[in-house]
Amino acid sequence: MVTKDIQKQPKSLVEVTVTVPWTDLEPKWNETLQRLSQDIELPGFRKGAAPANMVEAQLGQKLQDEVLRVAQPAFLIEALQGSDVVPIDYPQYSIVNFVKGQGLQFKATITNRPQVSVGNYKTIKASKSSPKTVTDEDVNKILDDLYKRWNARQAGSAQPGPAPVQSGPNGGSISFNNQGNGNDTGVDGKMSGPDDNFAKAMGALDMNDLKLKIKKDLEDNANYNNELDYEESILQEVEKITQVELPEVLINDELNRMLVSLQRRVADMGLLLEDYLKSQNKTLDALKSEWKAQAEKNVRMELGLAEIARNENVSISDQELQAEIDKIQDAKVKQQFEQQEPRLQLRHALRQTRTLDLLKKLVAG
Repeated sequence: MVTKDIQKQPKSLVEVTVTVPWTDLEPKWNETLQRLSQDIELPGFRKGAAPANMVEAQLGQKLQDEVLRVAQPAFLIEALQGSDVVPIDYPQYSIVNFVKGQGLQFKATITNRPQVSVGNYKTIKASKSSPKTVTDEDVNKILDDLYKRWNARQAGSAQPGPAPVQSGPNGGSISFNNQGNGNDTGVDGKMSGPDDNFAKAMGALDMNDLKLKIKKDLEDNANYNNELDYEESILQEVEKITQVELPEVLINDELNRMLVSLQRRVADMGLLLEDYLKSQNKTLDALKSEWKAQAEKNVRMELGLAEIARNENVSISDQELQAEIDKIQDAKVKQQFEQQEPRLQLRHALRQTRTLDLLKKLVAG
């Protein structure tokens, strides 16, 4: 009979000592030997037909390593059955004792799903400010920038190329459509300024229509950012009332996510991360050290929101999940969701979003 000793440690770490008698381990030993022997070819024997004892001698340490690779996860799962331990990372194994014919004893260190306690989230208070007012000056700044870029592009390209787009968060309504004569200058050779011809090149009917489109994009962007700020203020309140002992593995995962985000921003600037760090006179370790407090807040916020979802029975059905996947236009991206892990991640993200929507209703109400 497999026996276990479960010792819980700080920060959700759990050390499990598992003892497996030879009678339980022997079938896995023989199964592994049989499987590996199919690829072994010894002198005087056809491939896969050599006697088991000779194959075992030939395999040596490789056989034991393969038995452990297969047996340890299986016996750990068996040992954790009936316990309240739910691993959230891959176990780290160490052998205590392993002798063929006598049995196996090993230790597995895992991170348990942390216990999360959230205060009275139904009384959260958060204020929603008015979106930034879009002024004529804001519109004219965008208009001038569009006009300068359009003129530079027209002057530098004899053949029309792909059309740049001026867009807001939900898709813009302003785009270059390669109309116009490419030389919008007055009699003195200087640019004469935006006019209806330029507006038509932007996909508008005239200058008034173009200004309206620019204003609409700016207002959409202001509303979008205002909503993000509102959601962030609610999430910060969730973080304040969430009690949890944070596992190091989750903090490290969040730090890595933040690092990937930085790498993307740096790449957009045409730089390598290494060059960016040098310009900031920082090392990667120093950067992560600076970020750690924020990473802990992010993880606490995420766990708090997930606990609220559990309390409120928020769930995403298979049909809802598939409907979201069906919206994806890129075939390669869509194909990724044939795998289980991306589907789980998307389901979790949708559940968190639905929970945040619930909180917004509670706050508003």
